[in-house]
Amino acid sequence: MAEFFAFNGWNDILVAFVFNHREIKAASELNKKINLYLLADSVETIRFLSKNAKQYINLYIKIDTGNRRTGIDVEDYNSIDTIVDEIKKHKNINFIGFLGHCGHTYFAKSNNEILTIWDTSLEKLNLLKKRYISYFPELIISLGDTPSCNLLNNFYEVDEIRPGNFVYNDLMQAELGTCNYKNIAAIVACPVVAVYKKRNEFVIYGGAIHFSKEYITGKNGEKVYGIVSKIQNGYIEPINDCYIASLTQEHGVVYCNHSIIKTINIGDIVNIIPVHSCLTSHQLLNSTFYI
Repeated sequence: MAEFFAFNGWNDILVAFVFNHREIKAASELNKKINLYLLADSVETIRFLSKNAKQYINLYIKIDTGNRRTGIDVEDYNSIDTIVDEIKKHKNINFIGFLGHCGHTYFAKSNNEILTIWDTSLEKLNLLKKRYISYFPELIISLGDTPSCNLLNNFYEVDEIRPGNFVYNDLMQAELGTCNYKNIAAIVACPVVAVYKKRNEFVIYGGAIHFSKEYITGKNGEKVYGIVSKIQNGYIEPINDCYIASLTQEHGVVYCNHSIIKTINIGDIVNIIPVHSCLTSHQLLNSTFYI
């Protein structure tokens, strides 16, 4: 993905994933062409990068603020001290700062809970910044998740935000209540390849390779893999009772009510709001899709 953006003119790119040692050759080549930023959460990775990278390395330490995916626990000062001390030993490592991701906001039950997660994470990261700022005067903290950034009114205490899904939004954000449908800017145009009026279903060329298999839960407990929509006055509007009910590799089976199925014909193009636009964007990047 970083190579794709670099090829299309972006020259300042953070790979927001703890560094994969097996990608050292690709990272070194990319680092010759752009300002590349990498993540580490172990002494082993720092030593590996210092030894094997061909150029100066811009590096963040990945911090876990509660998401429990990657990163050092934000309150584990002993481990963080060890990694910072290791960075100091390597002249070709440029320590940028601490980076966190509040991915656990996706499981919050209310907007207030989302904002509480953000505030707590930011407070703890700022404590880290104060702890090390005398050694690294230009140290920054980087934090980001789309639910929080959709709701926040200011970002005064954070140096960098990374809400990757923020520019598009999707059904997941609408379901969380952090945006409404008029804030969604992503749809997938899918051809209708088969219509089954007796069962109120039609099939689109748009499957798991285009949407992934993430879903939201509908009002009756059904799995919803995408919602059919229309463009009205410049905005995306969902069509009631018309959604992707199942996905296989390239097939999407769309259920709709009787009045809608009468209007659907083979060869039509229908617009689908994706559940998770980050995954859909990446899937489409790597897919051949004929409309």
